[in-house]
Amino acid sequence: MQVCRIHLEAVSSSLDDNLRTLQVIYYKCKDVNFHDFIIGGTTKALVIYIEGMVNLEALDRSVLTPLLGESIEEWNYTEKELSSIISISDVKEISTFSDVIAHLSKGNVGLFIDGLPVGYSLGLAQWEKRSIEEPSAESIIRGPREGFTETMSVNTAMLRRKIKSPSLKMVSNNIGKHTRTEVVIIYMEGIANEKLIEEVEKRIAEIEVDGILESGYIEGLIEDHPFSPFPQIQVTERPDVVCAALLEGRTSILVDGTPFALIAPATLFSLLQSPEDYYQRFIIGTLIRWLRYLFFFITLLLPSLYVAILTYHQEMVPTSLLLSIAKSREDIPFPALVEALLMEVSFEALREAGVRLPKQVGAAVSIVGALVIGQAATSAGLVSAPMVMVVAITGIASFMMPQYSTGIALRMLRFPIMFLSGILGLLGLMLGFIVIVIHLSSLRSLGVPYLQPLAPLKENELKDVLVRAPIWSMRTRLKLTGRNNRTRQPSGQKPEPPKGDDTHD
Repeated sequence: MQVCRIHLEAVSSSLDDNLRTLQVIYYKCKDVNFHDFIIGGTTKALVIYIEGMVNLEALDRSVLTPLLGESIEEWNYTEKELSSIISISDVKEISTFSDVIAHLSKGNVGLFIDGLPVGYSLGLAQWEKRSIEEPSAESIIRGPREGFTETMSVNTAMLRRKIKSPSLKMVSNNIGKHTRTEVVIIYMEGIANEKLIEEVEKRIAEIEVDGILESGYIEGLIEDHPFSPFPQIQVTERPDVVCAALLEGRTSILVDGTPFALIAPATLFSLLQSPEDYYQRFIIGTLIRWLRYLFFFITLLLPSLYVAILTYHQEMVPTSLLLSIAKSREDIPFPALVEALLMEVSFEALREAGVRLPKQVGAAVSIVGALVIGQAATSAGLVSAPMVMVVAITGIASFMMPQYSTGIALRMLRFPIMFLSGILGLLGLMLGFIVIVIHLSSLRSLGVPYLQPLAPLKENELKDVLVRAPIWSMRTRLKLTGRNNRTRQPSGQKPEPPKGDDTHD
C-alpha cells in the first residue's frame, strides 16, 4: 500500500528526494539502473533506465555528453529548451511517479535535475524484437508473406503502409493493473459504424484485470457468449486480413506482445473464408469455398452418420457395401459407437501431440503415429478398416477450416452428436444438428447476428457468402450495424473485351 501511495506523488524539486522515492519503488529490481552526473560542473542530475530496453550508445552520445557541458542557469524549465540541447526528438515532461513508471516500462529514460520540479522522459527505447516473417498458422499459396510480430509499433506500421488514408484511426489503451499492456483499437472513420466503435471502446475500458499477456485475454473478456464453443471474434496473424476487415467496416484490436490480432464483429461465414479466396480468380475462389462448406459438414457429421446408419439403418446401405462392411466387422468386439470413440480420441491425441512436439518431429509423429496405430488396431481386430477411413477423412476435413478455433469447435461437437447417433440413430443426429443451428441463430458478435446474411436473410449480401463474386460486382459493403459509406466502388468496373480485330492488323 505504501508503494501504491508513492505512485501518486508528484515529482519533487529535490533530486535526493526523487532518488530515494525511486529506490523505494524499484527495490530489489536489479535491472533498473541509476546514473548520477553533474551538469556544467555545478548541478546534480540523474538518469534512470531499465537495462536491455534502452539504446545506451544514444544515451551517452545525445544526452550525457551535451548536458555535461551545459549551464543549468540558462534553462527555462521546458521540454522545448531541453530538446534544443540534446539531440532527441521525443522529450516529454513527467510530473508524477506513476508517469515515471509508465515511461520507464516502455523503455524510455527518465531524467531528473536538482532544482526542477519535473522530470523528463527521453525516447531512447530499443530492445530485441523478432523480424517480420510469414505467418505459420495461416499459410496460403497467393498473397502477402508478411505477418504480425510481438512489437506494437511494427504491427501498426504494417497496417499504415497498406492503408495510407488518415481515416485509419488507432486508439490506444493500457490494460492490466501490473502489466499495463498496450491495447489498440483500430477502425476506419467514416466506414465503421460509430455505435460499433463505442461498444468496443466501452468493453475495453471496463476490463479490470491484473495483466494482459495475449489477445486471448481480451477475446475472453469482450465476447458476447463466453460459454459457446464457437468463436465470436476472428483471430489472424495477417495484416492484409485486418486491412480487408477494416475496409468492410469492422474493427480490429491489437495487443502488444502478441502477433495475433482480433477482428470484430465476426460471423460464421467470415470465419470460413480465407484471404486466398479473394486473391484467386472468382471461379476458383467459389469452388474452393463450396469445397470448404462441404467439408465443414463432413467434419461435424460424418462419424455420427456412419455410427447411426451402421447401428440402426442398415437398409440404407447398398447390399454389396453392407456385406463388405459386415465382413470387416465380424471380428470386432465393440459396437460402432465405441469403435468410433476409440479412433476419434486417438486421432485427436495424435494431432495435439504433433502440435506440441518440435516442428522437426511433430509432423512425422502425427502422420506415422496415425498410420501405425490405425494399421495395428485393424490387425488386432479392435476397429474395422471402414472406421479408420471415416476417421481419417474427418480429420483431413477439419484441416480445411481457415480458423483454428472454428475447427476446434467442430471437433468438440462431434462427440455429443456421435452419442446421440449411437442412441437414437438418424433421429439423434438430426436432433443434435437442429440444436446447433438454433444455438448459432442465437449467437451475436458485438450485436451482429452470427449467421448474417443468411439469417436474417439479406439477398444482396449473399454474393460474398455462397459464392465469391467478381471484384468488380462487389459494389457495396456488408451491413454490419449501420449504413455508413456502404459504397465500395462505382459501377462500370467490369472489364470489357476489345472491340474488333484492329490490334492484330
